[in-house]
This record gives sequence, C-alpha cells and structure tokens, in this order.
Amino acid sequence: MRLLLAPMEGLLDAVLRDVLTRACAYDWAVSEFARVSGTLLPHRFYTRLCPELRSGGRTAADVPVRVQLLGSDPACLADNAARLVELAPPGIDLNFGCPAPTVNRHRGGAVLLDEPELLYRIAAAVRAAVPIGLPFTAKMRLGVADTYRAVECAQALAAGGVEGLVVHARTKLDGYRPPAHWPWIGRIAEAVRIPVTANGEVWSEADWRRCRAESGVADVMLGRGAVADPFLARRLREHEGAVPDVAIDRDAEWAELRPLLALFWHRVQERVKPQHSPGRIKQWLNLLRRNFPQAEQLFQNVRAARRPPEVDVALRRHGILSAAVPLAA
Repeated sequence: MRLLLAPMEGLLDAVLRDVLTRACAYDWAVSEFARVSGTLLPHRFYTRLCPELRSGGRTAADVPVRVQLLGSDPACLADNAARLVELAPPGIDLNFGCPAPTVNRHRGGAVLLDEPELLYRIAAAVRAAVPIGLPFTAKMRLGVADTYRAVECAQALAAGGVEGLVVHARTKLDGYRPPAHWPWIGRIAEAVRIPVTANGEVWSEADWRRCRAESGVADVMLGRGAVADPFLARRLREHEGAVPDVAIDRDAEWAELRPLLALFWHRVQERVKPQHSPGRIKQWLNLLRRNFPQAEQLFQNVRAARRPPEVDVALRRHGILSAAVPLAA
C-alpha cells in the first residue's frame, strides 16, 4: 500500500506539507499546481511554489515532493517540464483534477476531461521532455459533468506515457460534495496497465476499507482527511486497514500534535503577511476540530483573532507555544 499526500490550493502548501510529513511517513507528496499559460516559467517560480526543490526535492522529514503542472498547451507544458527538470524534482505530475471555475475558464484542470485526445497530446509532449527514470504521473477526476469518458481519459493519459494515475472519484460538477464514486476507480484500474491510486472522501480507516472494497485499489492519496487527522496515514500503515476500527487515543495524538501546531504557526508567520496569518491557523483548526475536542476549544479561542499577537495569547493558553518547536528535521 502506498500513501500519498495531496496538494490543496490555498491549504496544503509547503508549510502544512512540512508539518504533515513529520507526523506520518508518506511515499510522496505533490505540490500545488504551477499554472502554465503561454510562458516559460523561471526557476524562481518553481522554488517559490515548491521550496523543497532547494533541498533535493524532499521535505524535512525526507518525503519526496513531485511538482504539478496545469495547463492545456502541450508544447508549452513540455517546455516548462524541461525547465523544471533542470531543478531535479523527484517527479512531475499533471493536473486534470482541479474543479475551480477560475482555473477551468482558462482551460486548465478538470474541464479538459471532455477532450481525451488533448490529454493524450499533453501527456505525450511532456513525456518526451521528462527523462526516463524520472517519475511522471497525473491526477484526474471522473469527468466534467458525467463519467461517460472517464475510462477513455485514463487510457489516453496512459497511452501518452503517464506512469501512474491518481483518480479523484468525483466529476468536476460534483466538486467536493459526497459521496465519492469509488467503484469507478476500479473500472479505470482494470482498463489501464499503470498503477492507479484512489482519492476522495477518505477521512478514516473505515473509509479506506470501504474505498478498497469498492475500488479494489489499495493505494490512496489523502487530502482533507490528512489535514483533519494528521495521524491517519500512520494508522493506515500500522493496521493496513485490515482490522476493525479501534479506539483512537485522541489525547495522546493531541499531545503529539501540539509541537507541530507550534511549528506550523512559526512557519506561517515566516511566509505570510501578518494580516493573513491568523486565517491560516484558523483554517487548519477548523478541520482538526472534526477529530479533536481540544482543537474545537482552541478554534473558538482564536476565531475572533485578527492579529498574530492575539493568536499567540490563545496558543499559549492551550500550551501550544510552550511545546518544543521542531525546526530541524
């Protein structure tokens, strides 16, 4: 079983990626997308998007980070992939999963799933620019408005040279609304000769077991489930999903999470303007409170905070800033 950490624009960036890969050992992570649109992006763009490129393409916990490209012009994407290769990333990934209207209006992400022939041309062009031996993968949804061409799209990407495929089991129009249609992942896996990874609505061990039963796929990419439950991947590895859910010691996990919250807050303030940093920790706590009553209490305490010093007060009250901050790997 391989466990992958998803990119999430505006949420799961380099800062949170650093923290979550310290909490659990993932096989690899994927950066947020680099939007490619008619220009050759400079090295500094990629290192800003994926600062791990400055340290061998790995997080502080030594998890490799593949860089994701998004666009619709095969030649331009190939040129940018060649430029990206110069920075020696651990892998290159293509985005055909983003459902954001702004991205889709500019012919990027999931909207291209109505054009499998274009997916093939993009994959083939980028494959030609990516050296053999450098992992080359893609992520897709089940379609735009329906699943009619899901298998055809997956086959087009595989024929174009993609070596692995993550399938988010919803259409573009589904957005992030449950349910995820896991049986479709199995249909795609049966139709291609490359590894397929499941993605979508895996929040717990029980979800993963249902996903595996319905899709027949063991590998999973975690997104919001990993953000809301930073130790989910570790429990999946320990149990291989083969045992019934056991009682989770959330108090013990919260004790582990406290220094990681301190690290997150420290790093957010390094990268984000002061007026925006409180919003970042509220965003994470809002998801954490699904599983941790302590996070619910802390979220309520920081909810009205507008400035970093106000957040500091709340974090100290909950023993966060007194926790050791593991700045080194």
